[in-house]
Amino acid sequence: MNLYLRYFDREILVNTVEDAIDFLAGIDEIGMNPQLEKDIRDYCESNVVYPKRYKIRPRVYFIIIKTEAATMQDFKDKKAVHTAGAPARQSANVQTRLTEERYGWYEGRIDFKRVSMVPGTGKFQYRDTHFEACCKAESGLDCYNRIVDHLSQCVDPRSQFPSVKGKNFQFRFLGLCK
Repeated sequence: MNLYLRYFDREILVNTVEDAIDFLAGIDEIGMNPQLEKDIRDYCESNVVYPKRYKIRPRVYFIIIKTEAATMQDFKDKKAVHTAGAPARQSANVQTRLTEERYGWYEGRIDFKRVSMVPGTGKFQYRDTHFEACCKAESGLDCYNRIVDHLSQCVDPRSQFPSVKGKNFQFRFLGLCK
């Protein structure tokens, strides 16, 4: 894994953390110190693939990006950028699992924003609420719809339910019905 660093118009592509720290130490405005060096080393050794932005002063930053690019030109041409193909494939897989018809028992878990009244003030607020249920359904999507229909009858209509495709809804097929 290589590292791309940029501070205004100064940029470099390096393959070691030491080279990255040497580059940053050569820029007086950054003010390299042991704490910043440790943070950069921790970021580079972590599994995080998102770019990291470090604040120098108000509205002034430098950025570090992990990349598979071997050269600066490859990086500029975006040849080694994480493609959107994998998430799209995963999204298609979630959609397929949701609509796959298997009549039986499903366990569904949903985290939603429930509107509730604060007793002391009489005002309303959103509260994160977790709900689990087992139900007979034809698919994961049907399980979601049954849970949301049930909750819609029990909670304030201003409550907000997550997307069926999001991380706040999970389901598991338990088995066939008799």
